[in-house]
Amino acid sequence: METQPAQDAVVVPPVPPGEGRFADNIVFFARTLRKAGLKIGPASIADAIEAVEAIGMGSREEFHAALFSIFVKRHEDKPVFDEAFRLFWRSRDLVEKMIAMMSPRAPDNREKEKAKAGETRVSDALLGDQRGNKPPREEPDIEIDARFTTSGNEVFRRMDFAQMSAPEIALAKKELSRLQLSLDTVRTRRFRPSHVHRLVDPRATMRSALRTGGSLILPRYREQKEIRPPLVVLADISGSMSQYTRIFLHFLHALTERRRRVHTFLFGTRLTNVTRQMRHKDPDEALDECAAAVKDWSGGTRIGETLKDFNRLWARRVLGQGALVLLITDGLEREGIELLSAEIDRLHRSCRRLIWLNPLLRFEGFEPRARGVRAMLPHVDEFRPVHNLSSLSDLAAALGTGNSSTYDPRRYLDRMRGLA
Repeated sequence: METQPAQDAVVVPPVPPGEGRFADNIVFFARTLRKAGLKIGPASIADAIEAVEAIGMGSREEFHAALFSIFVKRHEDKPVFDEAFRLFWRSRDLVEKMIAMMSPRAPDNREKEKAKAGETRVSDALLGDQRGNKPPREEPDIEIDARFTTSGNEVFRRMDFAQMSAPEIALAKKELSRLQLSLDTVRTRRFRPSHVHRLVDPRATMRSALRTGGSLILPRYREQKEIRPPLVVLADISGSMSQYTRIFLHFLHALTERRRRVHTFLFGTRLTNVTRQMRHKDPDEALDECAAAVKDWSGGTRIGETLKDFNRLWARRVLGQGALVLLITDGLEREGIELLSAEIDRLHRSCRRLIWLNPLLRFEGFEPRARGVRAMLPHVDEFRPVHNLSSLSDLAAALGTGNSSTYDPRRYLDRMRGLA
């Protein structure tokens, strides 16, 4: 008596011996993942086929776990793999999507739902060839006055990192490496010799006079020494922030190559110092080293506890000489709000300038309703977005200037009082 397969099982139609195509489907699936940006080689494909043969045809969850354990090497590849698995191994959903794409439909004026993380990259990998093979349509020549339109480059610079395809992410990384970085300087209490006749250096003048026995006294001058202050980065790598943080680390890698004393810390549920890993010349190698050093990538977040660890263990080492601190997080802390408020206040008092970079500012109607955001806002100097190339370009220019009134957190504090 034949038994019906489980509802969640991966159904494979029976085929004669020697004519199975299941291994070929795994190969095609691996090629799709490679097009979507995952690093997959021939050895991984062979391992995946052997793993599936070892576990047999069980449930869909077991099949997903077997392929996931072989193909996913980085935390940020998980959403791409999940979306590709959902589309590739559920033919009914894929057919429905393709029919919906090809069928005419009435215009939909409803607000479109944003694509999931990795969905654009998977769609390009699965349907890119079909899209490119469409025959060109004959279009009449139309002259368009583009003086008041937005260029393609400007649209790309304002595109959200989470909605970019794999080629667009690669192009964004190249753009980040070419950013013009503004390097600020601060005056210290130390002095250096100067040719400007403004401030006399008594010690240097007396030493010069001693060489001539005091018969000739020529004044020597000095000026305050200017240095580039340390740059300290605290980046959130929790599940809601990992995609933005990884793109920002490419920007930070370019900054590390052109500026001395850049200290990088990643945090989720614990604090990890990745300054040494970020010094690799190759940016991909540097980020892979960071991912290997961090144990809680794409996990939970404990902002208050990690700031406490930083203030206790690292603040005195890296926050000297007018350090500038970049804090990258969405501020969505649910517990320990009192601890978070106290620790960010201590951090603010320990540095010269504290800039909070929050991807939630990409929403025009953003309001500081979350308790964690309300606790952090009074203790930062600037509140900036960090979700596209344009925001990172503005940040690069702002590193060499003072506080900007455009990103003054007091605007949100006033709005917060209105919500209270």
